[in-house]
Amino acid sequence: MGTLALQLALPDEMVLRPWWLLPALTAVLIVALMLLNPGRVSEFNTIERMISLAALAVVSVLNGASAVQLVIGIAEGSLRGHAVQVLISGVVIYWTNVVVFSLWYWEFDRGGPARRATGRAEYPDLQFPQMSDPSMAKAEWEPRYLDYLYMSFTNATAFSPTDVMPLRIWAKMTMMVQAGISLLLVPRPRRLAR
Repeated sequence: MGTLALQLALPDEMVLRPWWLLPALTAVLIVALMLLNPGRVSEFNTIERMISLAALAVVSVLNGASAVQLVIGIAEGSLRGHAVQVLISGVVIYWTNVVVFSLWYWEFDRGGPARRATGRAEYPDLQFPQMSDPSMAKAEWEPRYLDYLYMSFTNATAFSPTDVMPLRIWAKMTMMVQAGISLLLVPRPRRLAR
């Protein structure tokens, strides 16, 4: 929710109109999720999963659009004189990118959190270091959300996998898209005026 609230800090030039669309739509989807499953994830619910994925898709697309608008505004020079707003917008878009992709990884690795919680997880889609060396963790070690958040942050920062390796095509393509968005947001040096 905090990441969603950060979207409200974006200036009008960098959000899709109307400005309240992303926060309102995502809030409705989150409320629907809480009504469907108010407690812990304990079983696989198709409707709940579809709502979760819809919320992630909406936030992903709108955040990607904000990134494109930011880059276009910088390239066209229409954001001159708004350096602080541009920096804040870049940070908000970057952090939203990290959080949203961490949720994609968390939702899809081994069939999602419900399948992992009920012991019906499939083969791993992402290989964490603790899974490859029995001396690093207990045999029943499972990644938690913060493991996916860390993985997402390092992928967005390094533009590549660091310690968590993607094993399936969806994971490789998702990491590629995330790194591409992050690369788009990297400031480029300008030629010095003489």
